[in-house]
Amino acid sequence: MLLNVIERGPEGPADGRPPVVFLHGLFGRGRNFGFFQRSLSETRRTLALDLRNHGDSPHGPMDYPTLAADVRETLAAHNALPAIIIGHSMGGKTAMMLALTAPADVHALMVADIAPGEGGLAHTQDLTGGLVKLAMPATLDLSGANTWLEPVIRDRSVRDLMIQNLQLGDHPRWRIGLNEIRDALDAIVGWPVMPAGTEYDGPTLFVAGGDSKYIQPKNYPEMRRLFPHYRLEVIEGAGHWLHAQKPREFLAITTQFVNSV
Repeated sequence: MLLNVIERGPEGPADGRPPVVFLHGLFGRGRNFGFFQRSLSETRRTLALDLRNHGDSPHGPMDYPTLAADVRETLAAHNALPAIIIGHSMGGKTAMMLALTAPADVHALMVADIAPGEGGLAHTQDLTGGLVKLAMPATLDLSGANTWLEPVIRDRSVRDLMIQNLQLGDHPRWRIGLNEIRDALDAIVGWPVMPAGTEYDGPTLFVAGGDSKYIQPKNYPEMRRLFPHYRLEVIEGAGHWLHAQKPREFLAITTQFVNSV
């Protein structure tokens, strides 16, 4: 499946260095990385993708091998391989799967606040079920959307994120493949068992939020088995949405990593 891509780069010719690719988390979209993409695109070619069932990309069944195959197919169509892959949450698991199944196409890997294993995202199962059951009104504006979602989503910041996935006005609709996401949640919360000998031996950086529990010491052995050269950095005072909560710190880490590889 070819995915929707937002591409930015320097005004002059590209210098031949690998492009930088951003993969968003569940219920996100490529434009979530706009601040970081604009910063890096001053000197690097950058691409932010809408993953399957998100943003302006097509809808369909999803699991991590499928998501990774979509990314690889799309980047190949844009002549953007090998690339430095940066992924947050579900996008981080997709990035890891791409690195493990097509290591020659991944110049370097950066994973934001998710580990290769079961867990993370589990709270979204109740959320998604509640959203599917909501009856869509005949018309919806920004204020009305906030009120409509409040019984299911108590957190205002999460409601703001979900409103971005709505087409407002008369005959409103979800832009995301909400039913497809609901059907795939077990696979998205989970992680496939990777066969013995599977590994990505390129540069790998995990970035964790200091207040998040999505990367735990229990994950370290599997992280080392699959990504033997990984490093871990922690952004103190940040939760799971570390790039939104601490954008300057996340940009500094991202820029240093991209330039170092």
